[in-house]
Amino acid sequence: MSKNTNVKIERKTNPRTPVLITALKEGARQNEVAIWRDVAKRLEKPGRNYAQVNLSKINRYANDGETVLVAGKVLGSGSLEKAITVAAYNFSATAMEKITGLGGKCLTIEQILEENPKGSGIRILQ
Repeated sequence: MSKNTNVKIERKTNPRTPVLITALKEGARQNEVAIWRDVAKRLEKPGRNYAQVNLSKINRYANDGETVLVAGKVLGSGSLEKAITVAAYNFSATAMEKITGLGGKCLTIEQILEENPKGSGIRILQ
């Protein structure tokens, strides 16, 4: 029998990612909510497939005072006219400036998981 050397094992290069995925799955089990498992599955995909959401899209789909989650990066293209809380894996510097400039908040996914373990009132954008 010969060994198959063509099998590729997926490993995340960013050490933060597997820790976050594990925390999300644990949060989903403890609180019996599917939103965290959904976000974990999105982050298990290759990084090149992570969502990249512009502020113009967030502005279009989010209501004032709402919490939006992006399983990827928030980009600063477009304008934002509402004060909202945005949780994401990563932010561009421009996006952070525009969100906080209007009185909104930029949170990591770890922070939103800790603040809102039930995941209520969160809209996922991709």
